[in-house]
Amino acid sequence: MSALLATGDRRGERGLRIRSLTTAEHRACVTGCADASFLQYPSWAGVKDQWKSELVGWHGDSGELRGSALVLYRQFPGTRKYFAYLPEGPVADWADPEIDRWLQPLTAHLRKAGAFAVRIGPSPAFRRWDTARLKAATGPRRKVRDVLATEVDPLGTAVAERLRARGWRRCGGDGDAGNDADAQPRYVFQVPLAGRTPGDLWAGLNQEWRRNIRRAEKCGVRIVVGGAAELPAFHRLLRITEERDGFRLGRSLAYYQQQYAVLNAEEPGRMRLYLAVHEGEILAAHTMISTGRRVWYQTGASADHRREVRPSNALQWRMMRDALDLGAEVYDMRGVPSTLDPDDRPFGLLRWKLGTGGQVVETLGEWETSVGGAANNALYRAFQTYLARR
Repeated sequence: MSALLATGDRRGERGLRIRSLTTAEHRACVTGCADASFLQYPSWAGVKDQWKSELVGWHGDSGELRGSALVLYRQFPGTRKYFAYLPEGPVADWADPEIDRWLQPLTAHLRKAGAFAVRIGPSPAFRRWDTARLKAATGPRRKVRDVLATEVDPLGTAVAERLRARGWRRCGGDGDAGNDADAQPRYVFQVPLAGRTPGDLWAGLNQEWRRNIRRAEKCGVRIVVGGAAELPAFHRLLRITEERDGFRLGRSLAYYQQQYAVLNAEEPGRMRLYLAVHEGEILAAHTMISTGRRVWYQTGASADHRREVRPSNALQWRMMRDALDLGAEVYDMRGVPSTLDPDDRPFGLLRWKLGTGGQVVETLGEWETSVGGAANNALYRAFQTYLARR
């Protein structure tokens, strides 16, 4: 990981100051935070090596580390200025009502580092919907946002209000456009694991999932944990899946090979490749990322043939049980579409994940602002125009 620059300490409001951190300091901070995303771990800078990177931390008057962040910097074409991006970060005390203690030192630091604007992804959730409520609400032109939430997180609501009051802009606004405007998914699907047993997880699956898992077992589908040697097979299946399901991640085999190597160099087993094998052939492959108390299903791929043996259901059942064995409190299945219309093609993905009995969670999404100054404000407006035309 390369640091963009070492800028030293800067005083923030009410005793917080920000400075560059070592990898060990930042790793200790994110490891100690149950809500920290894998995108904020130091290793992610090695995955996104086309961006410059820096690790920064907030310190109190007595020197204690209060929070930290991985900052990625991308140069804006034709300038010497950078767009700063904190993917699903920073790792901060979002419950602190004095949010300026965190935001002002950050924007001052980034401005001095050469950034003209910054995008962050606060960790508090915004709203949650239980599976039963969403299943009952499916229908033509229906959206998740049309359904009364099972739970509204007061902290998430407060953070959104505080950011908006200080001029931060929610990417994509407050509607479903955020699924496209945010770099990370605004709607995710999570299966709670804390305090549950494998029997509890099995009982939470719907009848179709249980039937499909039994069918996979009866047909002789074997679930194995692969390694780097099987990444080409995973990538081949991913291209098939993209063509079949009408999406394009645009990730090369080299990208996944680097991700696998970098994440597992930081912590062995951080990224795992699960394979569903039937009659000697890999029919499906899913990747999983673990940071301890949280586990993510990141990317899934499957073949077009022999789908009747249900390899993907078997894979997910094994991954959920392994996440439970790892002591994770949440199994995050990542992004889902916001449509509840059964005739919309993307609804199929949501329907599949709903079968696990978890929850759709609307995150706070991503927020942007200029770091201040007339020149930076003008460049940020040009940046927004540039993105709109791409």
